[in-house]
Amino acid sequence: MRIVIAPDKFKGSLSASQVAFHLGRGIHAVLPDAEIVAVPVADGGEGTLDAAVGAGYERAAVAVSGPTGEPLTSAFARRGHQAVVEMAAASGLDVLPGGVFDAGGATSFGTGELIRAALDAGCTEIVLGVGGSACTDGGAGLLQALGAVFTDDDGASLPRGGLALAHVSRIDLTGLDPRLGETRLVLAGDVDNPLLGARGAAAVFAPQKGASAAVVGELDAALRRYVEVLAQTAGDQVWTAAEAPGAGAAGGVGFAALALLGAKRRPGIDVVLELTGLADHIRSADLVITGEGSLDEQSLGGKTPLGVARQAAAHGVPVVAVCGRTTLTNSALAAAGFLQTYALTEIERDTTICMTNAGPLLEQLGQSLGAYFEARHRLGAPTKEYAE
Repeated sequence: MRIVIAPDKFKGSLSASQVAFHLGRGIHAVLPDAEIVAVPVADGGEGTLDAAVGAGYERAAVAVSGPTGEPLTSAFARRGHQAVVEMAAASGLDVLPGGVFDAGGATSFGTGELIRAALDAGCTEIVLGVGGSACTDGGAGLLQALGAVFTDDDGASLPRGGLALAHVSRIDLTGLDPRLGETRLVLAGDVDNPLLGARGAAAVFAPQKGASAAVVGELDAALRRYVEVLAQTAGDQVWTAAEAPGAGAAGGVGFAALALLGAKRRPGIDVVLELTGLADHIRSADLVITGEGSLDEQSLGGKTPLGVARQAAAHGVPVVAVCGRTTLTNSALAAAGFLQTYALTEIERDTTICMTNAGPLLEQLGQSLGAYFEARHRLGAPTKEYAE
Protein backbone atom coordinates (compact mmCIF):
# COMPACT_ATOMS: atom_id res chain seq x y z
CA MET A 1 0.00 0.00 0.00
CA ARG A 2 1.38 3.40 -1.02
CA ILE A 3 0.32 6.33 1.15
CA VAL A 4 1.11 9.98 0.40
CA ILE A 5 1.03 12.26 3.44
CA ALA A 6 0.72 15.90 2.31
CA PRO A 7 -0.24 18.11 5.27
CA ASP A 8 0.17 21.76 6.06
CA LYS A 9 1.56 22.85 9.43
CA PHE A 10 -0.42 22.64 12.65
CA LYS A 11 0.09 26.32 13.45
CA GLY A 12 1.68 26.96 16.82
CA SER A 13 2.36 23.28 17.30
CA LEU A 14 4.10 21.32 14.53
CA SER A 15 5.60 22.00 11.12
CA ALA A 16 4.18 20.18 8.12
CA SER A 17 7.22 17.88 8.09
CA GLN A 18 6.68 17.01 11.75
CA VAL A 19 2.99 16.31 11.14
CA ALA A 20 3.89 13.94 8.32
CA PHE A 21 6.54 12.22 10.46
CA HIS A 22 4.23 11.51 13.38
CA LEU A 23 1.37 10.35 11.17
CA GLY A 24 3.71 8.05 9.27
CA ARG A 25 5.06 6.62 12.50
CA GLY A 26 1.56 5.81 13.71
CA ILE A 27 0.55 4.22 10.42
CA HIS A 28 3.69 2.07 10.31
CA ALA A 29 2.85 0.71 13.76
CA VAL A 30 -0.20 -0.94 12.16
CA LEU A 31 0.92 -1.25 8.53
CA PRO A 32 4.68 -1.90 8.74
CA ASP A 33 4.93 -2.74 5.05
CA ALA A 34 3.16 0.40 3.82
CA GLU A 35 5.19 2.69 1.58
CA ILE A 36 4.82 6.18 2.98
CA VAL A 37 5.78 9.26 0.97
CA ALA A 38 5.88 12.54 2.94
CA VAL A 39 5.22 15.68 0.91
CA PRO A 40 4.92 18.68 3.26
CA VAL A 41 2.92 21.46 1.62
CA ALA A 42 1.66 24.99 2.36
CA ASP A 43 -0.66 27.62 0.92
CA GLY A 44 1.96 30.27 0.21
CA GLY A 45 2.37 31.49 3.79
CA GLU A 46 4.40 30.00 6.61
CA GLY A 47 5.82 26.63 5.63
CA THR A 48 6.30 27.45 1.96
CA LEU A 49 10.09 27.52 2.35
CA ASP A 50 10.09 24.14 4.11
CA ALA A 51 7.84 22.68 1.42
CA ALA A 52 10.26 23.82 -1.28
CA VAL A 53 13.26 22.40 0.57
CA GLY A 54 11.39 19.13 1.07
CA ALA A 55 10.85 19.02 -2.68
CA GLY A 56 14.58 19.25 -3.39
CA TYR A 57 15.29 22.97 -3.39
CA GLU A 58 18.48 24.08 -1.65
CA ARG A 59 18.13 26.30 1.41
CA ALA A 60 20.34 29.42 1.27
CA ALA A 61 20.86 31.30 4.53
CA VAL A 62 20.72 35.12 4.39
CA ALA A 63 21.34 37.73 7.08
CA VAL A 64 18.45 40.22 6.93
CA SER A 65 16.72 42.90 8.96
CA GLY A 66 13.81 41.43 10.88
CA PRO A 67 10.34 42.98 10.99
CA THR A 68 11.40 45.54 13.61
CA GLY A 69 14.93 46.04 12.31
CA GLU A 70 16.80 43.54 14.45
CA PRO A 71 19.38 41.29 12.72
CA LEU A 72 17.86 37.98 11.69
CA THR A 73 19.18 34.88 9.95
CA SER A 74 16.59 33.95 7.34
CA ALA A 75 16.73 31.95 4.11
CA PHE A 76 15.32 31.43 0.66
CA ALA A 77 15.17 28.22 -1.36
CA ARG A 78 16.80 27.77 -4.75
CA ARG A 79 16.75 25.24 -7.55
CA GLY A 80 18.46 26.26 -10.77
CA HIS A 81 17.28 29.74 -11.72
CA GLN A 82 14.15 29.57 -9.57
CA ALA A 83 13.95 30.86 -6.01
CA VAL A 84 11.26 30.57 -3.37
CA VAL A 85 11.01 33.44 -0.89
CA GLU A 86 8.73 33.10 2.13
CA MET A 87 7.87 36.53 3.47
CA ALA A 88 7.06 35.15 6.92
CA ALA A 89 10.66 33.95 7.27
CA ALA A 90 11.96 37.53 7.23
CA SER A 91 9.05 39.84 8.00
CA GLY A 92 6.56 37.59 9.75
CA LEU A 93 4.73 37.50 13.04
CA ASP A 94 6.63 34.39 14.07
CA VAL A 95 9.99 36.18 13.93
CA LEU A 96 8.98 39.25 15.95
CA PRO A 97 11.39 39.67 18.89
CA GLY A 98 9.64 38.22 21.89
CA GLY A 99 6.45 37.98 19.87
CA VAL A 100 5.75 41.67 20.58
CA PHE A 101 3.58 43.32 17.91
CA ASP A 102 4.60 46.55 16.19
CA ALA A 103 1.79 47.14 13.72
CA GLY A 104 2.84 50.69 12.85
CA GLY A 105 6.61 50.26 12.78
CA ALA A 106 7.13 46.77 11.36
CA THR A 107 8.70 46.61 7.92
CA SER A 108 8.95 44.33 4.89
CA PHE A 109 12.60 45.37 4.37
CA GLY A 110 13.94 41.88 5.16
CA THR A 111 11.77 40.35 2.47
CA GLY A 112 13.29 42.73 -0.04
CA GLU A 113 16.73 41.63 1.15
CA LEU A 114 15.78 38.00 0.48
CA ILE A 115 14.70 38.92 -3.05
CA ARG A 116 17.96 40.79 -3.58
CA ALA A 117 19.92 37.75 -2.36
CA ALA A 118 18.03 35.56 -4.83
CA LEU A 119 18.93 37.98 -7.62
CA ASP A 120 22.57 37.89 -6.50
CA ALA A 121 22.42 34.10 -6.76
CA GLY A 122 21.43 34.40 -10.43
CA CYS A 123 17.75 33.56 -10.03
CA THR A 124 15.49 34.87 -12.77
CA GLU A 125 12.20 33.46 -11.47
CA ILE A 126 11.11 34.17 -7.91
CA VAL A 127 8.07 32.79 -6.13
CA LEU A 128 7.13 35.18 -3.33
CA GLY A 129 4.95 33.42 -0.78
CA VAL A 130 2.99 35.95 1.24
CA GLY A 131 1.15 35.37 4.48
CA GLY A 132 1.80 35.67 8.19
CA SER A 133 3.39 39.10 7.83
CA ALA A 134 3.96 41.40 10.79
CA CYS A 135 3.86 44.66 8.83
CA THR A 136 1.41 47.00 7.12
CA ASP A 137 3.85 49.10 5.10
CA GLY A 138 2.50 48.60 1.59
CA GLY A 139 5.71 46.88 0.60
CA ALA A 140 7.63 50.14 1.05
CA GLY A 141 10.32 48.37 3.05
CA LEU A 142 10.68 45.74 0.38
CA LEU A 143 11.16 48.48 -2.24
CA GLN A 144 13.68 50.29 -0.02
CA ALA A 145 15.74 47.11 0.24
CA LEU A 146 15.69 46.86 -3.55
CA GLY A 147 16.97 50.41 -4.10
CA ALA A 148 13.98 52.76 -3.88
CA VAL A 149 14.47 55.91 -1.79
CA PHE A 150 11.66 57.41 0.29
CA THR A 151 12.09 60.96 1.61
CA ASP A 152 10.02 63.45 3.60
CA ASP A 153 9.40 67.17 3.01
CA ASP A 154 12.90 68.01 4.26
CA GLY A 155 14.57 65.51 1.96
CA ALA A 156 15.44 63.20 4.83
CA SER A 157 15.22 59.45 4.39
CA LEU A 158 11.94 58.10 5.68
CA PRO A 159 12.02 55.68 8.61
CA ARG A 160 10.71 52.19 7.96
CA GLY A 161 7.20 51.07 8.86
CA GLY A 162 3.67 51.82 7.75
CA LEU A 163 2.99 54.85 9.93
CA ALA A 164 6.06 56.65 8.57
CA LEU A 165 4.44 56.70 5.13
CA ALA A 166 2.16 59.50 6.33
CA HIS A 167 5.19 61.78 5.91
CA VAL A 168 6.43 60.57 2.53
CA SER A 169 6.96 63.41 0.06
CA ARG A 170 9.02 61.83 -2.72
CA ILE A 171 9.76 58.29 -3.90
CA ASP A 172 12.82 57.90 -6.11
CA LEU A 173 12.77 54.67 -8.13
CA THR A 174 15.87 55.32 -10.22
CA GLY A 175 17.96 53.10 -7.97
CA LEU A 176 15.54 50.17 -8.08
CA ASP A 177 17.51 47.02 -8.92
CA PRO A 178 17.49 46.77 -12.74
CA ARG A 179 17.61 42.97 -12.59
CA LEU A 180 13.97 43.04 -11.50
CA GLY A 181 13.00 43.97 -15.05
CA GLU A 182 14.39 40.64 -16.27
CA THR A 183 12.90 38.58 -13.46
CA ARG A 184 9.60 36.72 -13.41
CA LEU A 185 7.92 37.26 -10.04
CA VAL A 186 5.00 35.11 -8.90
CA LEU A 187 2.92 36.42 -6.00
CA ALA A 188 1.69 33.28 -4.24
CA GLY A 189 -1.19 33.87 -1.84
CA ASP A 190 -4.93 33.63 -1.37
CA VAL A 191 -5.81 37.11 -0.11
CA ASP A 192 -7.90 39.06 -2.65
CA ASN A 193 -8.25 42.30 -0.68
CA PRO A 194 -7.33 45.68 -2.20
CA LEU A 195 -4.77 47.92 -0.52
CA LEU A 196 -7.04 50.66 0.84
CA GLY A 197 -10.43 51.13 2.44
CA ALA A 198 -12.83 48.96 4.39
CA ARG A 199 -11.46 45.74 2.86
CA GLY A 200 -7.89 46.98 2.71
CA ALA A 201 -4.66 45.82 4.29
CA ALA A 202 -5.00 48.04 7.37
CA ALA A 203 -8.70 47.59 8.09
CA VAL A 204 -8.80 43.82 7.70
CA PHE A 205 -5.38 42.57 8.73
CA ALA A 206 -3.66 45.18 10.92
CA PRO A 207 -5.81 44.32 13.99
CA GLN A 208 -4.35 40.80 13.80
CA LYS A 209 -0.92 42.44 14.08
CA GLY A 210 -1.77 44.37 17.22
CA ALA A 211 -3.18 47.60 15.74
CA SER A 212 -5.84 49.49 17.68
CA ALA A 213 -8.77 51.07 15.86
CA ALA A 214 -6.97 54.41 15.92
CA VAL A 215 -3.77 52.92 14.48
CA VAL A 216 -5.78 51.16 11.77
CA GLY A 217 -7.14 54.53 10.63
CA GLU A 218 -3.67 56.09 10.68
CA LEU A 219 -2.20 53.20 8.68
CA ASP A 220 -4.91 53.38 6.03
CA ALA A 221 -4.35 57.13 5.65
CA ALA A 222 -0.59 56.61 5.47
CA LEU A 223 -0.98 53.96 2.77
CA ARG A 224 -3.21 56.31 0.78
CA ARG A 225 -0.55 59.02 0.98
CA TYR A 226 2.01 56.46 -0.19
CA VAL A 227 -0.09 55.60 -3.26
CA GLU A 228 -0.60 59.29 -4.07
CA VAL A 229 3.13 60.00 -4.00
CA LEU A 230 4.05 56.82 -5.85
CA ALA A 231 1.56 57.68 -8.60
CA GLN A 232 3.39 60.99 -9.13
CA THR A 233 6.51 58.98 -9.93
CA ALA A 234 5.21 55.84 -11.63
CA GLY A 235 1.92 57.00 -13.16
CA ASP A 236 -1.79 56.49 -12.60
CA GLN A 237 -1.54 52.72 -13.09
CA VAL A 238 -0.41 52.71 -9.47
CA TRP A 239 -4.03 53.42 -8.46
CA THR A 240 -5.17 50.48 -10.56
CA ALA A 241 -2.69 48.26 -8.76
CA ALA A 242 -3.91 49.52 -5.38
CA GLU A 243 -7.44 48.43 -6.23
CA ALA A 244 -6.42 45.06 -7.69
CA PRO A 245 -7.30 41.80 -5.89
CA GLY A 246 -4.33 40.79 -3.78
CA ALA A 247 -2.91 44.30 -3.36
CA GLY A 248 -3.70 44.11 0.34
CA ALA A 249 -1.85 40.82 0.82
CA ALA A 250 0.90 40.75 3.44
CA GLY A 251 0.29 44.28 4.66
CA GLY A 252 0.36 45.64 1.13
CA VAL A 253 3.44 43.84 -0.19
CA GLY A 254 1.06 42.55 -2.85
CA PHE A 255 0.56 46.14 -3.98
CA ALA A 256 4.27 46.85 -4.37
CA ALA A 257 4.78 43.60 -6.27
CA LEU A 258 1.85 44.24 -8.60
CA ALA A 259 2.49 47.96 -9.11
CA LEU A 260 6.24 48.00 -9.70
CA LEU A 261 7.69 44.50 -9.96
CA GLY A 262 5.45 43.05 -12.66
CA ALA A 263 4.24 40.24 -10.41
CA LYS A 264 1.63 37.74 -11.51
CA ARG A 265 -0.73 36.67 -8.75
CA ARG A 266 -1.58 32.97 -8.34
CA PRO A 267 -3.30 30.94 -5.62
CA GLY A 268 -0.63 29.94 -3.12
CA ILE A 269 -1.73 26.32 -2.85
CA ASP A 270 -1.55 25.86 -6.64
CA VAL A 271 1.99 27.23 -6.72
CA VAL A 272 3.19 25.07 -3.83
CA LEU A 273 1.59 21.90 -5.21
CA GLU A 274 3.48 22.51 -8.45
CA LEU A 275 6.75 23.13 -6.60
CA THR A 276 6.42 19.88 -4.69
CA GLY A 277 5.28 17.82 -7.68
CA LEU A 278 2.42 16.44 -5.61
CA ALA A 279 0.44 15.23 -8.63
CA ASP A 280 3.26 12.87 -9.62
CA HIS A 281 3.34 11.40 -6.12
CA ILE A 282 -0.45 10.99 -5.98
CA ARG A 283 -0.72 9.31 -9.36
CA SER A 284 0.50 5.96 -8.05
CA ALA A 285 -0.87 6.27 -4.50
CA ASP A 286 -3.55 4.18 -2.83
CA LEU A 287 -4.36 6.82 -0.23
CA VAL A 288 -3.65 10.52 0.37
CA ILE A 289 -3.64 12.13 3.80
CA THR A 290 -3.75 15.89 4.21
CA GLY A 291 -4.74 18.34 6.91
CA GLU A 292 -3.95 21.39 9.00
CA GLY A 293 -4.37 22.56 12.57
CA SER A 294 -7.91 23.88 12.20
CA LEU A 295 -10.18 22.52 9.49
CA ASP A 296 -12.88 25.16 9.14
CA GLU A 297 -14.73 27.38 6.68
CA GLN A 298 -11.48 29.12 5.70
CA SER A 299 -10.08 25.73 4.72
CA LEU A 300 -12.78 25.43 2.07
CA GLY A 301 -11.77 28.74 0.53
CA GLY A 302 -8.61 27.42 -1.09
CA LYS A 303 -6.39 26.37 1.79
CA THR A 304 -4.05 23.39 1.68
CA PRO A 305 -6.45 20.51 2.51
CA LEU A 306 -8.90 21.42 -0.23
CA GLY A 307 -6.13 21.85 -2.80
CA VAL A 308 -4.71 18.43 -1.95
CA ALA A 309 -8.19 16.88 -2.01
CA ARG A 310 -8.79 18.22 -5.51
CA GLN A 311 -5.48 16.78 -6.72
CA ALA A 312 -6.38 13.41 -5.22
CA ALA A 313 -9.84 13.44 -6.78
CA ALA A 314 -8.33 14.20 -10.18
CA HIS A 315 -6.41 10.92 -9.95
CA GLY A 316 -9.19 8.86 -8.40
CA VAL A 317 -7.35 8.43 -5.10
CA PRO A 318 -9.23 8.63 -1.76
CA VAL A 319 -8.17 11.42 0.57
CA VAL A 320 -8.39 11.57 4.35
CA ALA A 321 -8.08 14.74 6.45
CA VAL A 322 -6.30 14.97 9.79
CA CYS A 323 -6.56 18.10 11.93
CA GLY A 324 -6.31 19.47 15.42
CA ARG A 325 -9.96 20.35 15.40
CA THR A 326 -12.73 20.89 12.89
CA THR A 327 -15.80 23.11 12.94
CA LEU A 328 -17.20 21.62 9.73
CA THR A 329 -20.13 19.23 9.57
CA ASN A 330 -19.70 15.70 8.27
CA SER A 331 -21.69 16.61 5.17
CA ALA A 332 -19.46 19.62 4.47
CA LEU A 333 -16.35 17.47 4.88
CA ALA A 334 -17.76 14.83 2.55
CA ALA A 335 -18.72 17.47 -0.01
CA ALA A 336 -15.14 18.73 0.11
CA GLY A 337 -14.00 15.27 -0.94
CA PHE A 338 -12.75 13.78 2.33
CA LEU A 339 -13.48 10.10 2.83
CA GLN A 340 -12.77 10.34 6.55
CA THR A 341 -11.71 13.13 8.92
CA TYR A 342 -9.70 12.53 12.08
CA ALA A 343 -9.30 15.28 14.71
CA LEU A 344 -7.03 15.39 17.73
CA THR A 345 -9.99 16.63 19.78
CA GLU A 346 -11.59 13.20 19.28
CA ILE A 347 -8.83 11.85 21.51
CA GLU A 348 -8.20 14.83 23.78
CA ARG A 349 -10.88 17.48 24.34
CA ASP A 350 -8.50 20.00 25.89
CA THR A 351 -7.20 22.04 22.93
CA THR A 352 -4.21 23.25 24.93
CA ILE A 353 -3.07 19.66 25.42
CA CYS A 354 -3.73 19.02 21.72
CA MET A 355 -1.33 21.84 20.90
CA THR A 356 1.42 20.82 23.29
CA ASN A 357 1.12 17.07 22.74
CA ALA A 358 0.23 17.02 19.05
CA GLY A 359 2.98 14.59 18.02
CA PRO A 360 1.95 11.59 20.15
CA LEU A 361 -1.73 12.32 19.49
CA LEU A 362 -1.10 12.30 15.74
CA GLU A 363 0.60 8.93 16.12
CA GLN A 364 -2.54 7.63 17.79
CA LEU A 365 -4.63 8.97 14.92
CA GLY A 366 -2.20 7.38 12.47
CA GLN A 367 -2.74 4.01 14.15
CA SER A 368 -6.52 4.42 13.96
CA LEU A 369 -6.28 5.40 10.31
CA GLY A 370 -4.00 2.46 9.54
CA ALA A 371 -6.31 0.03 11.33
CA TYR A 372 -9.30 1.32 9.36
CA PHE A 373 -7.67 0.76 6.01
CA GLU A 374 -6.16 -2.55 7.07
CA ALA A 375 -9.66 -3.78 7.94
CA ARG A 376 -11.04 -2.62 4.58
CA HIS A 377 -8.18 -4.33 2.81
CA ARG A 378 -8.81 -7.57 4.73
CA LEU A 379 -12.37 -7.52 3.48
CA GLY A 380 -10.98 -7.61 -0.04
CA ALA A 381 -12.05 -4.13 -1.14
CA PRO A 382 -9.50 -2.28 -3.36
CA THR A 383 -8.45 0.92 -1.66
CA LYS A 384 -9.05 3.13 -4.67
CA GLU A 385 -12.66 1.95 -4.83
CA TYR A 386 -13.45 4.45 -2.09
CA ALA A 387 -12.74 7.39 -4.38
CA GLU A 388 -15.64 6.43 -6.59
